Amino acid sequence: MAEGNGELQVKEEPKEESQDIKTEYTADYAKLVEYGLDEKVAGKLDEIYKTGKLAHADLDERALDALKEFPVDGALNVLTQFLDSNLEHVSNKSAYLCGVMKTYRQKSRAGQGSGSGTVAKAPDEDKIKSILERTGYTLDVTTGQRKYGGPPPNWEGPTPGNGCEVFCGKIPKDMYEDELIPLFEKCGVIWDLRLMMDPMTGLNRGYAFITFTTREAAQSAVKELDNHEIKPNKCLKVNISVPNLRLFVGNIPKSKGKEEILEEFGKLTAGLTEVIIYSSPDDKKKNRGFCFLEYESHKAASLAKRRLGTGRIKVWGCDIIVDWADPQEEPDEATMSKVKVLYVRNLTQDCSEEKLKESFEAFGKVERVKKIKDYAFIHFEDRDHAITAMRELNGKEMGGSAIEVSLAKPPSDKKKKEEILRARERRMMQMMQVRGGCSPSHPSMMPGAMPLRGPGGPGPRGASGAGSMRGPIGRGDYGWPWAWSGGPWPSRWAPTPWGSQGGTHRSLRGPWGGSSTRTWGGPRQGKFTSR
Repeated sequence: MAEGNGELQVKEEPKEESQDIKTEYTADYAKLVEYGLDEKVAGKLDEIYKTGKLAHADLDERALDALKEFPVDGALNVLTQFLDSNLEHVSNKSAYLCGVMKTYRQKSRAGQGSGSGTVAKAPDEDKIKSILERTGYTLDVTTGQRKYGGPPPNWEGPTPGNGCEVFCGKIPKDMYEDELIPLFEKCGVIWDLRLMMDPMTGLNRGYAFITFTTREAAQSAVKELDNHEIKPNKCLKVNISVPNLRLFVGNIPKSKGKEEILEEFGKLTAGLTEVIIYSSPDDKKKNRGFCFLEYESHKAASLAKRRLGTGRIKVWGCDIIVDWADPQEEPDEATMSKVKVLYVRNLTQDCSEEKLKESFEAFGKVERVKKIKDYAFIHFEDRDHAITAMRELNGKEMGGSAIEVSLAKPPSDKKKKEEILRARERRMMQMMQVRGGCSPSHPSMMPGAMPLRGPGGPGPRGASGAGSMRGPIGRGDYGWPWAWSGGPWPSRWAPTPWGSQGGTHRSLRGPWGGSSTRTWGGPRQGKFTSR
């Protein structure tokens, strides 16, 4: 018994000594415990407070609530990782902590534990500090990106518009802005540089977005740095970036108007600025079963797509289809300055090619007119006459409908169009397979077509190019006549997306729903499409 008592006494001694050692907490420790955090978690957080890397005022309720819901061991691991992180350029430490928690969960689900398995190469802080001191820019770090600049110090000019941002891909994963900034600033003044990071590895994702203060600088970056060998056998891919603000939504009731759609989707998503619909040629009060939603930013559009595309949200009882509207390449002003063709939309069936020619020839000689359903292309002999006609007739009533007139846009590369269509087909097929088939769930939906491209319109930041005479008019997409009318979907869909023709089939028509010869437009009008 004595030996047993002695052993117990030996085991209790450290415990008694540990009780004698009183941990000194800051005044915030009691606040954390009172908020509901476990005492161990509160103690670890208080320990971080003492280092000066974090203050209690830096944490918002979202971060504290997340810590409170975390398992104790997990929360302690997260806080240890947070303490070991370089927080020098982190402006929102509360959001950063939430990002660390999210990454920890993802790693736990993937069976990676608390470590990533590899140690990420850290950026050269001395070089970064030197760049920031030289330029006066700031660097803001989150778990998902590292943002340099935006706007430059003492900037008094306008916010960069369409065409000022470039996408840089194939960046070595262990490279940081200390090597990228000196490279890109040779091409012009940088507005901001956003290097996308992978929280799971701590490395970059291999791409970045660089916004310049002028279009000329962005174009120079593409010219000078596309295929630039930044490391042995490592070449960058640089091209003009067009942030997508627009979503395509299909399978909506044809009876709904623009205001009703705006109100309904405005309740479901944030940042919605505009709804674009295409009226049926037969009934201007009806849409064609689809619409385009435009948002104030790419982030807002991305969040809306994520929310609407879950398959759990029904709109007017319909299972909607949501995808990105394909962004369109904007021709430069030099190209558009030579265009003599007008794009006219919102035409009625009564408005014939002869009537259009008669109306537009009042402003100058018209070489030819090509009408497709409810839009048309007017080819003028003289550009000045085309500009005058556009200004005078845009918004005027013709055949009982207010027409919209803009300069037509030269078509993009045919091969790129095919790639866009194929990519869209794959995405749609995957979406339907996940949902177990997609058929109209509203009586007003009929088997018909939806476009595979978004209409034209303002640039990525909501403004057309400076001095542009082209308004935010729909694209027209003459190349796919089925896209805006009652023509069939591409016959490669199997089974058909609307369930209008049960079973698998392959039409004898061409793969894009036209003749067996793949063509992109009607006779003599295939050179232009609208903006």
